[in-house]
Amino acid sequence: MTTFSVLDLSPIVEGGGVAQSLRNTLDLAQHAERWGFHRYWVAEHHNMPGIASAATSVVIGHVGAGTKTIRVGAGGIMLPNHAPLQIAEQFGTLEALFPGRVDLGLGRAPGTDQVTAHALRRTLASDPNDFPRDVVELMHYLQPAEPGRRVRAFPGEGADLEIWILGSSLFGAQLAAMLGLPFAFASHFAPAQMMEAIQIYRSRFTPSDRLDKPYLMLGVSVVAADADDQAKLIASSQQQAFVRMRTGQPGPLPPPVEGYIDKIGPAEKGLLAEVLSRSIVGSPAVVEAGLRAFIERTGAEELMITSQVFDHTARLRSYELVGEMRSRL
Repeated sequence: MTTFSVLDLSPIVEGGGVAQSLRNTLDLAQHAERWGFHRYWVAEHHNMPGIASAATSVVIGHVGAGTKTIRVGAGGIMLPNHAPLQIAEQFGTLEALFPGRVDLGLGRAPGTDQVTAHALRRTLASDPNDFPRDVVELMHYLQPAEPGRRVRAFPGEGADLEIWILGSSLFGAQLAAMLGLPFAFASHFAPAQMMEAIQIYRSRFTPSDRLDKPYLMLGVSVVAADADDQAKLIASSQQQAFVRMRTGQPGPLPPPVEGYIDKIGPAEKGLLAEVLSRSIVGSPAVVEAGLRAFIERTGAEELMITSQVFDHTARLRSYELVGEMRSRL
């Protein structure tokens, strides 16, 4: 059985605010726990007025405190923005609060534009090409105590965390395979190299003390509703958000627009066809068939479902419908 999990971007909707977004995040996590989803991840983004999870570790603490069994974590922490020791301490703290439930997904992108990336680490020399070295350094801090270690993570040392490599290109697949770590590919927004990344990860995987065989998670954008027309209308919020972001006009998640696709130009349609080519939108029968075909094609051990939906009740319903499919898939 393929495992289902949740990626929540904590959307800030037009007319809403951060407090409402974070309340909705916890509410969705509590429902996802009851519906049998395995883990609940939030992601680090900066300078984006439509996303409330910039302080990712804090949001994970919020979710962990309001749930009991579902795994909680980051999908991911953008490591070039941080000193590895600080992340070891933050996630060591989370693991102490929620033992056996914490995941640390690591990515090498800044999660923002270059100007904001500079603002995040303006006093430190930071280079995304140092990502492999930073991952190894971070893993070192999380190992059990060793004699002679001069810099130690308190909390963090010996923490029982799941560490993941995230990627939207072939680089992450290669690194995850080399380090013997589970790999999560961002096929929900960067699907072009998905199959090649899967092949690289599985064929080059080297067993480690953390993982003895490849374990692959794939992101999938899903909007499910009781009828196809309803799902297509709901999905127009995400379509608008992608177009605005890619044209330099990011903002809060907009309400749905009837017939949105018919109102935009060929360039915008091409953008959406590329970015959302793996998205699945429709009634339960359509979504289940789409997920089944996706699983059969990729063989993924786990799917990370993301649903950018304006109305919180509709977003809950989308995840509820997907949760009902889990045992059949």
